Amino acid sequence: MDREVSLDRAETFSFVNPWIRYFLFFFSFLFWVFSLLIVGIGVYAKVQKATDTVRDTFLIDPAVILIVVGVVMFFITFCGCIGALRENIHLLKTFSFCLTLVFLTQLALAVLGFFYSDQTRDAFGKFVKKAIVHYRDDLDLQNLMDYIQKEFKCCGWNNYTDWSWNLYFNCTHENPNSERCGVPYSCCTPVPGEAVINTMCGFGVQTQKYLDANKSIYSAGCADRAVMWIESHLLLVGALTLGLALPQIAGIVLSQILISQIQNEITSVF
Repeated sequence: MDREVSLDRAETFSFVNPWIRYFLFFFSFLFWVFSLLIVGIGVYAKVQKATDTVRDTFLIDPAVILIVVGVVMFFITFCGCIGALRENIHLLKTFSFCLTLVFLTQLALAVLGFFYSDQTRDAFGKFVKKAIVHYRDDLDLQNLMDYIQKEFKCCGWNNYTDWSWNLYFNCTHENPNSERCGVPYSCCTPVPGEAVINTMCGFGVQTQKYLDANKSIYSAGCADRAVMWIESHLLLVGALTLGLALPQIAGIVLSQILISQIQNEITSVF
């Protein structure tokens, strides 16, 4: 009798922990659904932009970036889902390798950004300058610059006179545009109780001195504002960084544990 019980236990025993297996499956499935959402947003943005007359000014389209990121996430999480569900070592190894590669890449970029902060700032400054130059040519850049200036309460990169880089806001006498020497309305400070936004509030402010311009617009540059924001939100930046890293580390650890358990199961059979 005892021998039969022992045999039944041996037949039902498994090295694979079902909690780890199904947790990894649902973990991967959650991000798999999220990847489909990213792809959908990217495709929608690309279709919407294709129907617009605004031309692209950047080789890298934000909509294409979303699609590529979503497709890569889909492939990685698909390997995690099926690998955990079917206990497939090859898919789990692919899942673990891809997550490790992504994590190390992010870590390397963070380290390089820290040690080469001046170069990073210069590179971002060049991007913002190009965004200012093509502000009216690309709807994505226009929305991005408006968002940055409203959120950081700034105007331009160094200061509000940077908007002279733009053809429409250029402050030279040769510019016949009505927006000459102006700045976008996203630079304007909100007026309490104003029901209708005055989109012309930034007209002509480039001809004003800093203190006078500061009465109607955010005259400080976005470079200094961004640094101030990061310094005053170090805890938030750290939390976001940790929030991105922890799921990746958890996926790597769980997949490696599951691979080890499956290998032990195979060894016990043979």
